[in-house]
Amino acid sequence: MRPAERVQDASVRVLDGGAQAYPAMLQAIAGARREVFLEVYRFSPEGVGARFVEELSAAARRGVRVEVVLDGLGSAPDAGEVAADLEDAGCDVRIFGRLLLLLAGRFRRNHRKILAVDGEVAFVGGLNIADEYGLPEQPPDESPWADLALELRGPVAAWLQERARRERGRSPPGPARIWLSGVGGGQRLRRRYLKSFGGARRTLDVAHAYFLPDRGLVRSMTAAARRGVEVRLVVAGASDVALLGPAMRRQYRRLLRAGVRISEWSRSVLHAKASAVDGERLLVGSFNLDPLSLANLEALAEVEDREAAAAGARWIRSRFEEGEEVTLERIGRGSWFERLLTEHLGALVADAVRRLARLIISRR
Repeated sequence: MRPAERVQDASVRVLDGGAQAYPAMLQAIAGARREVFLEVYRFSPEGVGARFVEELSAAARRGVRVEVVLDGLGSAPDAGEVAADLEDAGCDVRIFGRLLLLLAGRFRRNHRKILAVDGEVAFVGGLNIADEYGLPEQPPDESPWADLALELRGPVAAWLQERARRERGRSPPGPARIWLSGVGGGQRLRRRYLKSFGGARRTLDVAHAYFLPDRGLVRSMTAAARRGVEVRLVVAGASDVALLGPAMRRQYRRLLRAGVRISEWSRSVLHAKASAVDGERLLVGSFNLDPLSLANLEALAEVEDREAAAAGARWIRSRFEEGEEVTLERIGRGSWFERLLTEHLGALVADAVRRLARLIISRR
C-alpha cells in the first residue's frame, strides 16, 4: 500500500467520556490478534477496571502480546494488585515511578493515556481507567467526570504501536499527529499549544482541568482575544485537586480584561485537556496547561480534521454553556476574604507547583 493511500484510510473519532470511550477500547482489545499496548496513569481494579483486566488477560491467554505500563503514583495503592492479576494471565506489566522512588525524592510521573491495538487502532486522551469517567449504563441523572478521548486509525495508530516497542521517529503525516514527551520534555507539547493559539483567526475554545499556564500561554490567549478572536475558556468549578481553585482564579482578571470569556463547570469534575481552533484544529491529550505537565511523561494528539475539530468545539462550548460564566462584575462582588484567598493562597500554590516542576526537571 502506498503512503498516500494509507493517509486516506486514516480517521479520527471524538469520544465523549468513558461512556463512549470504554466500550470502543474494550472492543478493540477483545478483537486483538497480535499485540496490545496500554499506558495509563491511573488504573482502578474495580468496576470498569475489572473489565479491562478481564479483556487484557483473555487477550494474553489467546497468544496476543500484551504490554501494560502503570504509573506507581497515579495507580496507588492498587498498582500491585492490577499488575499481579495481569501478570498471572501472561501480560507484561511495568510500574513507572514506584512509591519508594517518590520517598527517595524522585517524583516522576507517567501521565500518558494511550491504548494501541494491532497497529490498526489507537486511543489517546485524558481518561484514566476508573468508573468516575462514565459508563454506558450510568443513570442519566449522574454526571461523570468531563473528559475526551480520540479513536485513531491509520498510520498514526501503527506508529504508536511501534512506539510501544521503543522505536523512535516522528509521527507520520495524516489528519492526526501524536506528540510525546519524556521526563522534563514537555516544552515541545507546550509549543503545539502556542502555535495553535497564535494561529487562531475566528474562534478559540479551551477546556482545561488544571489551568495554571505560564505567562507565554496567557499572553497568547489574551493576544488572540484582542485581535478579535472569540476565546472561550472552560475551567473546573469543582476540582479533584485541593487548593487548585485559588491558583486558577488569580488569573481571571487579566484574561477577562482582554476579552476572554471564562466559565466554571461544576456539574462534576472537569478533567479534560482540550482546545479547538477555528473549528479546524483540535488538541486532545493528557497534557495540562500547568508546570507539572512540562515535567511528566505526556501525550498530545493534534488533529487537523474539520469534522473532528468541530465535534471537539461543540463539546467544549456545551460545557461552557452548562457552567457558570465568570465576569469582572461577579469577581468584584466577592468578599475581602475571597479576594485574599485568591491572591495570596493562589500565589503560594502556583509558586509551589512551579518549584516542584523545576525540581523534577533538574533531577531527571
